[in-house]
Amino acid sequence: MSNKPVTVVAIDGPAASGKSTVARQTAQALGWVYVDSGALYRGLTWKALRENVDTTRPADVIALLARIKWDFFDDQHSIRFTLDGEDPGQQLRSEIVSKAASDIAVVPEVRTFIVGELRKMTEFGSLVMEGRDIGSVVFPDTPFKFYLDANPAERARRRAAELARPENEGRGDVAQVLSLLTQRDQKDSGRKTAPLQIPLGARVIDSTQLGIADVVALVLGELRQAGAAP
Repeated sequence: MSNKPVTVVAIDGPAASGKSTVARQTAQALGWVYVDSGALYRGLTWKALRENVDTTRPADVIALLARIKWDFFDDQHSIRFTLDGEDPGQQLRSEIVSKAASDIAVVPEVRTFIVGELRKMTEFGSLVMEGRDIGSVVFPDTPFKFYLDANPAERARRRAAELARPENEGRGDVAQVLSLLTQRDQKDSGRKTAPLQIPLGARVIDSTQLGIADVVALVLGELRQAGAAP
């Protein structure tokens, strides 16, 4: 652990806005640590499903959270973790985990726990962290906040193209994805605890007409202008 001051870049936005790829590439360009905050919610969901815990019952989820052990580690400048010694790996991205994670993410006690763990990650050094409440709740004091968005049709097209890849079993229907994204947006924006919103002071980037490299360049440009990045 270094005593050097750390910088946190918060990248928020709705599903399929490109924030994961932008955050990862920004972290790579800077040599900083990339954090996918959503992975923690999916990790708890994965554990719940493995132990046959009903993810729609908050009391059962909270009881599970109280008895499991998390270990976080830096794997090539990207934060990974184990739960009771097990690494969920690519199972975090499975369809069943993704669907159930939205139930777990609305539990206030879960969000409080995960926010605390995310804040501790500055122990690993300067961070580029992406999620839905990083600039508004997790690190509201960071001066480097970005909110990525794109129109729903474009976001659905991107997610469908991702799902259509062979490793994702080739299931990518734009109309169905658009419906699911709309439902997710409503749930994320309407929840009582840490709803999806544009953080105060965040730079909003509409990526509808932009490529990933363009967005990364905008983020890096702002950091360099502020003297926060080489």
